[in-house]
Amino acid sequence: MLAYYSRRVHEEFWTEHWGGHSVDELLAVARTSPLTTLITAALPRQGVVLEAGCGLGQYVILLRELGWRAAGVDGSVEALATCRRTAAVPLLAGDLRALAIRDGALAAYVSLGVVEHDPHGPDAILVEAARVLASGGTLVLSVPYLNGARRLGGPWIRRRQAECARSGGSFYQYAFTRAELIAAVRRHGFVPLGAHPYDPARVLRVAARALRGTRRAADREHRGSVASVAPAAEPAASGARPPDTPGGAAARERSAGRRRGWLRALARRALYTQPALRMLGHMLLVVARRA
Repeated sequence: MLAYYSRRVHEEFWTEHWGGHSVDELLAVARTSPLTTLITAALPRQGVVLEAGCGLGQYVILLRELGWRAAGVDGSVEALATCRRTAAVPLLAGDLRALAIRDGALAAYVSLGVVEHDPHGPDAILVEAARVLASGGTLVLSVPYLNGARRLGGPWIRRRQAECARSGGSFYQYAFTRAELIAAVRRHGFVPLGAHPYDPARVLRVAARALRGTRRAADREHRGSVASVAPAAEPAASGARPPDTPGGAAARERSAGRRRGWLRALARRALYTQPALRMLGHMLLVVARRA
């Protein structure tokens, strides 16, 4: 496992984190996400599905819309209250290591990006997941993936994280290899059925944001350096091209929009090949059956 530390982690971290998002925003993402396809393909149609660590509850809402008897549990009362203002779905505030749910009550247990935040590892949460799942019940669990890119950068990442910890940073999360996550679920009586990396575009989105920030800073510096020496505007040449008409500009914008859509579709297809997922997948989802 690869440990990450952060100076932003504190008692109210998750309340503040969810406060930066809206239920409608996350629900719109979930409706078209490849992750949703992985989840729904794994879930049984009968029985209760619990999302453990549901946050703002977008998957509880979506699964209920799609016909599942879904409920959610989370440690943030504020996040659950925000969800309830959008949809009247069954929610419970509680600790995932000690759920107020009877033994074997659930047909499926879904937890997306949660167990990695326990500094002692995922075992305590998995013990409780095994208790509340019925025999033959389905576990759908995802964690940050120790993918090819993270393995290549492992020595550098570990040095940076050790520096963060020494300078006062708190534990934030672990990233897992496929073997480590499968071993963890097996330790608690689960039979792995499949492992699926997903969200390979995350690293590209982060890089793009960094590049845009660098470019904006360079543009500001350039504009500042030339502002004082900019020549006076010259009159337009008699043969200059006339300004666009509204109709022409709209047509060009529609054409550019179509091109962007095609490029996004091609990029998604390329990123969701197995080699790209192994190298760039940000998260790893494991589906398992309780023995």
